[in-house]
Formats: sequence, C-alpha cells, structure tokens
Amino acid sequence: MEPIAVLVVDDSVVVRRIVTRILSEDPGIRVVGGAASGRSALEKIEQLAPDILTLDIEMPEMDGLETLHHLRRLHPRLPVIMFSTLTERAAAATLEAISLGARDYVTKPGNLGSTGGAFEAVRSQLVPKIKALVPRRPAFREPVRAVPPAHTWPARSDPHEIVVIGSSTGGPDALATIVRALPDDLPVPVVIAQHMPPLFTRLFAQRLDKLSKLTVVEGRPCMPLEPGLVVIAPGDFHLLVVQGQDGPLVTTNQDARQHGCRPAVDVLFRSAASVFGGRVLACVLTGMGHDGLRGSERLRAAGAEIVVQDQATSVIWGMPGAIATAGLADRVLPLPAIAADLTDAVWRSRAGAPPGSRLGAGASS
Repeated sequence: MEPIAVLVVDDSVVVRRIVTRILSEDPGIRVVGGAASGRSALEKIEQLAPDILTLDIEMPEMDGLETLHHLRRLHPRLPVIMFSTLTERAAAATLEAISLGARDYVTKPGNLGSTGGAFEAVRSQLVPKIKALVPRRPAFREPVRAVPPAHTWPARSDPHEIVVIGSSTGGPDALATIVRALPDDLPVPVVIAQHMPPLFTRLFAQRLDKLSKLTVVEGRPCMPLEPGLVVIAPGDFHLLVVQGQDGPLVTTNQDARQHGCRPAVDVLFRSAASVFGGRVLACVLTGMGHDGLRGSERLRAAGAEIVVQDQATSVIWGMPGAIATAGLADRVLPLPAIAADLTDAVWRSRAGAPPGSRLGAGASS
C-alpha cells in the first residue's frame, strides 16, 4: 500500500527540514516535496499530486490564507493542516483558515529544532491528523463500525437545563454552524469543550460571539451559568460544571490530560451528569478518537439525551462514531440539522416543566 503523500509548505528551510524528518520516520507517510511560498505550493501540487498539505500561515509572496483561497477553488477536496506559531496573530489567522476550509491545525513549539521534546510534540500532533484526514488508504482507515438500529429510550419527564457539546478535529467550523443558528431566547446555557490550545480558545469565543445571537465567552473559574450564555472551555484547562451556593457554575483545573487532551469532553460531560443528572442535552461533533464516550455513558445512565453528528458531515467520525456505535445516541444527525434539533429538544422538554422550575434547582447525580 502506498504511503500518504505530503507536501510541506513553510518559508523556513529549517522548519521544512524538521517536519520532513519527523514525517519520514513513519513508514505510512512520504514527503513528496517542500515549498517556501504559497505560489510555489500551488505549482508543486500540479506536479506532485500530494494527498495532503501542511501549510504555514506567514510566508512571503503568497501567505497561507491567500493560498487557501486559491486551493479551495482549484483543489476543493485536498486536505490542509495549518502549521502556525502560538501567537495571537497566528491564532487569529489559523481560525480564519479553518473557516476557509482548512481541516485542522498544529501549533509550532517555540523551540522547534532545539529539543527532542519539541520534535515529539509535533510528531504526536501531526502524524495522527495526517492519517485521520486521508482515510481512503485501507492501511490507515479506522475499522468500519456498524451503527445499531435507533433505540427508543424511555420518555423523559425532566426539562433540559443545560446543553453540553464536545468536538475536536473539524469542530471549530461545526460549532460555528451550530452556535450561529441557536435562537436568542434559548432558555438554557451551553457549555462547550473543543480540543484547542491556549490563546486560540479566547479568540475562538470572540469569533463565535460575533456570529451568534447569544453571548459567547471563554470560561473562567466561578462563572455563573445563565440561560443564553455559551461558555467555551479555555485551552490547556479542563472545564467542569459545579453546583454553587446560588446555582450552577463552571470552574477549571489542570488535572491530568485525558485522551491526550485538556480540555477533555469526558471531564465536562461527567461533571454535567453529576450536577444535572438526566436534565442534560449532550451533543458530540466531529473529532478524532473517542473522547466523550465515557462521559456519554455516565450521562446515559443518568437519563440524559444525546445527539451526535453523522459520518457524512463529519471531518472525522471518531468521537461521534464511538458514541453512535455504542448505542448511546438518541439521534445521529447531519450537521445542518443539529442546531434546530437541539433547540426543539430543549423547548419540547420544557413544555412540561413545572411552574417556577429554575436552572440548577435540585442537583442530582
């Protein structure tokens, strides 16, 4: 089986050499070339026909964003992973790149080229994403998982009091689609764990806030949860729902990573189950791996409702697929249908809510 063909695009010859060395150590990957600018990359795509690109943000002659504009027109299905520095300017540009069609991103360690730890950081991020984003090669394709028939779960009598969402690869674009479509009178808070590094999450929250009818913020310790508030887990911190003296709050910690991630969806989902029990509406979107599965098991045992994104509209059907194939999902839906479904589910559940019911009243586990 032929290895995955990668074109490395970066204006730094040192970075190109390091990334090429890292990728070439994996027998399933072959670096077919390098390019120092977007213009050169577009020419080499025609010559080398790569399966995927790693693309720098800041380059002379034609930067990463301008290159993406041309790529989406000339090669709309060619996967692109952005390779950017961990700076505010680069983070903002990377999020813009995701909106333009880049599939994922990897951040460059500040000491790339000087330590083995930096090499390993890039390897652990970049290699799995390349393999996940080029699934047509059988040697690297996830096993096909049959989705069990739709299960009829017992009717729920308690109103939904919170929506929790987990996502990873492909998640920023999926979340933008959902959050911008939620109504301004949504009567519950929304809490989101998206696998994303520090700095990115603050800019991502600001970006979503501009798109949304709701208020979108990056989470911070002791932040009260209110109807219509959307809270994004901060990068490098787990975000948890806890019961405060006056109602539910979010808090953060830096406990061990789960599934290599912090924030982790499992942490958020388990905390929501502890505070709200079955009064949770959970949603799992596109993402690699199975973060969210254990948390969904906890939510399902408490009587919560779970919706996942379908395979056809997911960039990677790892996280939602794990939950669907475990038989934990109430519904498996295409991305364009999810916002309306979540909204309908919240209002449908609350139609029978007793008078005077309030957010967070009577926590259960």
